[in-house]
Amino acid sequence: MLSGYRLMWMVVMFDLPVIEKAERKAATQFRNGLLNLGFEMSQFSVYMRFCTSQAQVDTLCRAVERALPQGGKVNIFQFTDKQYERAITYHGRNKQPAQKAPDQFDLF
Repeated sequence: MLSGYRLMWMVVMFDLPVIEKAERKAATQFRNGLLNLGFEMSQFSVYMRFCTSQAQVDTLCRAVERALPQGGKVNIFQFTDKQYERAITYHGRNKQPAQKAPDQFDLF
């Protein structure tokens, strides 16, 4: 049985240089790489992904590490689904209902 304490979320946050053309290209390739790994954009430089195990998180961390551009700063956060349920989200001044974990069939 899947437990909210074993299901994980990954968040990749980054601040990449985009002054030079080569830097913009590298930043775009990094963002596209995250999308190809199954991440969804939460905000412009914040991407999230739901994971079914710590092993999957570890595999994705290695894939993100291989895709890192030369410059900038990248942070990877990981937390359980139970912790994610406690997130408080606002759109403007309107508080949004708590997020629900994806259904099993949405994962594959």
